[in-house]
Amino acid sequence: MKFKLIFLFFLISNFFCSQSSNELLKILTKEISQKKRYSDKKEAAIEDLKRNKSQNPNQEYSNNENIYRLYKQYQIDSAVHYVKKNMVISEQLNNPKMIAESSLQLAHLYSTLGKYKESENLLKSINKNTLDNDTKANYYDTYSKFYEHYTTNINDVNGIKNIELYRDSLLMVLPKSTVQYKINLSQKYIHEGNLDNAEKLLHNLINEAKKKNLDYAMSAYLLGDVYKLKNKKDDELKYYLISAITDTQNAIKDNASYQNLAMIFYHNGDIDKAYLFTKSAIEDAIFCNVKFRTLNISEMYSIINKAYVDKETKSKSQLELYLIFISLLSAILAGLIIYIYRQMKKVTRIKEQLSKTTEQLELSNSEITKTNEKLQLLNQQLSESNQIKEEYIAYFFDTCSAYINKLEDYRKNLNKKAKDNQLDELFKTLRSNTLIENELEELYRNFDQIFLNLYPSFVTDFNSLLIPEEKIVLKKGELLNTELRIFALIRLGITDSVKIAAFLRYSLSTIYNYRTKTRNKAAESRDLFENRVANIGEIASK
Repeated sequence: MKFKLIFLFFLISNFFCSQSSNELLKILTKEISQKKRYSDKKEAAIEDLKRNKSQNPNQEYSNNENIYRLYKQYQIDSAVHYVKKNMVISEQLNNPKMIAESSLQLAHLYSTLGKYKESENLLKSINKNTLDNDTKANYYDTYSKFYEHYTTNINDVNGIKNIELYRDSLLMVLPKSTVQYKINLSQKYIHEGNLDNAEKLLHNLINEAKKKNLDYAMSAYLLGDVYKLKNKKDDELKYYLISAITDTQNAIKDNASYQNLAMIFYHNGDIDKAYLFTKSAIEDAIFCNVKFRTLNISEMYSIINKAYVDKETKSKSQLELYLIFISLLSAILAGLIIYIYRQMKKVTRIKEQLSKTTEQLELSNSEITKTNEKLQLLNQQLSESNQIKEEYIAYFFDTCSAYINKLEDYRKNLNKKAKDNQLDELFKTLRSNTLIENELEELYRNFDQIFLNLYPSFVTDFNSLLIPEEKIVLKKGELLNTELRIFALIRLGITDSVKIAAFLRYSLSTIYNYRTKTRNKAAESRDLFENRVANIGEIASK
C-alpha cells in the first residue's frame, strides 16, 4: 500500500514534465482565466484561519503565523499586519525566539515591499549568536533574499557577493536532506556555472516532489534558468511554463516565471502571448505589492505594450484595407451578376428564336436537321429528371383519386344500410377495423414499392451494415418488413420517432426499441449506424 502511494505521488509530480511545451502553453493560458477561482480558494482558507478562536497567546501567535504564510506571497500588506500582531504578542510573552522569528519575517516582507532601510535595520537588530539553529537558518536566508531583492533593480557588486556569502552560511546550518538545502545548493551551482550538477539536483527535486507547491514551482523555475544558460530554448520554455502553472494554481502572486515567459515570446515575435504574460505578471505584482518586481516589470511592460499596440494598429489598418478591398470586389461581383443575368435572358430569347428557325428550315436543310436532332437528344437527357418527378406526381394523384373513390363507395355503402334500416350491419361495419387494416396494408405496400423504386439496393446495402448473423431475411412476398420501414423513413430524412410511430401506427416505445435493437446489431460503430443508413443507396435511373 505504501509503495502504491509513493508511486501515485511520483506520477502526479511528473505529470507536467511529460507534456510538450505546446500542451503546457494551452494549460497555462486556460489557468490564467481561472486565477480568480484559485484566489477565492486561498482567501477561503485564510478566512477559516481568521475565524479560529485562540485560547491563549501562544495559540494566537501560531494562528497568526499560519495566516502570514498564506499571505506571504499573495498579499504582502496583509502579511505585514499579522506579523506585526505577532511581534506584539512575542514582546508581551518576552519570548526571544518569537521576537527573532517575527523580526525576520517582517524584515523579509519589508525588503519585498522595497523598504530596504527598514528591513536592514531589523536584521541588524538581531544578534545571530543568540539564535538556535532553525532561526539562524532563517536569519541567513532572510539576509540572502534581502540582497536578492535589493540588487534586482540596482547594480551593486557587493550586494551580489553578499547574496552568495549568506547562502553559503545558510547551507552550513541547513540539514542536507531538506528541500530548502537542495534548492539553495542548486542556486549556488548556477551562480558558480556548475550547470550539470544544478540540472541533476533540480530534476531529482521535481521527480521526488509529493505535491505541486512553492518548492516545486521554484525548482522548475531554476531549471528554466539552467536551460537558459545552456541555451536549450525548448527546455527553458517548458520549465518556465511548469513553474508559472504551479504558481497560478497555488495563487502565488510573487512570481518571476511570467516575466521570463513574456520575454521569450517577445523575442520569438509572438506579441499576443508576450502581452498576455506581461499583463498577468504586472497584475500579480501590483496585487501582491511586490515593489522590486513591479519596477522590474514596468520597463518590460512598456516595451511589450508598445509592440502590442503597434501590432493592433497595424492589424486594424490591414483590416480596413481588406474591408475596402472586399467592398470593391462585392461591387464588381454584383455588376457581373447583373451583366450575366442580362446575357442569360438574351441567350434564352436567342434559343427560342433558333428553335423556331430550326423548325422552318428542317425540310430544306439536312445538316441543320442533324444538328437539331443532336440538340433534341441533349434536351431529352436534361429533361429526364423532370420525367421522374412527373411520374411520381401522377402516381400521387392516382393514389389520392383512388382513396376518394373508396371513401365515396364506403359512404354509399353506409348510407344504403342506414336507409334500409340495417342498423346492426351499419354498427358492425363502423366497428370493423378491416377497412383500415386493408388500407394500411395497401399503404405500406405502395410505400415499399415507391421506396424500392427509388432505392432498389436498399435492403442489400442495409444488411451490409449489420453483423452477418443478424442480416434481415424477408418472407416470401414481402418487400420491406417493419424494421426496414423504420430505417427507410430515416433514409428519407424522417428521424423523429414520434412521426415514425404515427406513420407506422406503433407506440413510441416500440419504435425506440426497434431502433435500439437494430443499432446493437451494427457491424461497426452503433453511434454512427443511423448516419450510415441515411447515406446508403442511390436513386434509381429511369
